[in-house]
Amino acid sequence: MKVLVVGGTGLIGGDIALQLQKLGHEVTIMSRKPSTVPMLAALPFMQGDYVNDDFSGDQLSAFDTLVFAAAADIRYMPQDGSMTEEEFYTSSNDIPVPRFFATAKAAGVERAVYISTFYPIVARDQVGKSAYVTSRYNTEKAVCALSDESFSVCSLNPGFVWGHIEGLDVPHISAYISFLKGELPDIPVFAPPGGSNHITSRSLAQATANLLERGEGGKSYLIGDENHTWQDFIAMGLEMAGRPQEVPIGDGAQHPFFPDVIMFAGAGKTVSYEPDDEATLAFDRQQMGPLIEALLKA
Repeated sequence: MKVLVVGGTGLIGGDIALQLQKLGHEVTIMSRKPSTVPMLAALPFMQGDYVNDDFSGDQLSAFDTLVFAAAADIRYMPQDGSMTEEEFYTSSNDIPVPRFFATAKAAGVERAVYISTFYPIVARDQVGKSAYVTSRYNTEKAVCALSDESFSVCSLNPGFVWGHIEGLDVPHISAYISFLKGELPDIPVFAPPGGSNHITSRSLAQATANLLERGEGGKSYLIGDENHTWQDFIAMGLEMAGRPQEVPIGDGAQHPFFPDVIMFAGAGKTVSYEPDDEATLAFDRQQMGPLIEALLKA
């Protein structure tokens, strides 16, 4: 396959691009600027910004398959008050992402996977309440609605994604690993209430490659690997770092790595589930421990 990975310079898109390359596909990554990470910089690159619609259908006609791993989340929300959350997500997700997929369809792209998030599925009650969850729900619905006999597109909805690509710094992951190692002594050891499902970017990449081969058009797939309370997740990491200790539940203080603002299912809620259709997704399970061990050694 000739695959374009939009957002291919980031952790999720980067691991997807590398997995597809490993499988023998011709992979090009697309983003606003090229990667400086050696493994990603070695891949063919297309510069473009889906939000600004600064590419042409002719550029997309060179590909028969597409992976989109670039929709906006809270990390990119302007902090200067220039727009509301709803305005930001509408202008970054709801409008430009389906427009991009429509352009790809018109250009002759045949198969596509849209990387979404688990919130529209596990926190459906937040649709219409949370600007972020509503945006991701609307975007996924509009993208999957484009699927037909000429253009098969499905979505993949992961939980919290963790990963490592050599040379790529993911600030919240590197800071968390520093905390586990004891390199941030001013951060107290405690956990927020609740929990979540977690998956590695490598497992997500495996599932994405399989969906490009055999995913059902128009379908939304829920994916995740391990269910953890935040308490046992942090305790597991500390033990692996050689610092085993009791991890108390916080008394209402915001956790520096897992604050309420990123708990879109609701503060204190435990989100636990098993993935859809494991035979189709066919990804490695029980990978969080090996990943954290590798991150601690990196």
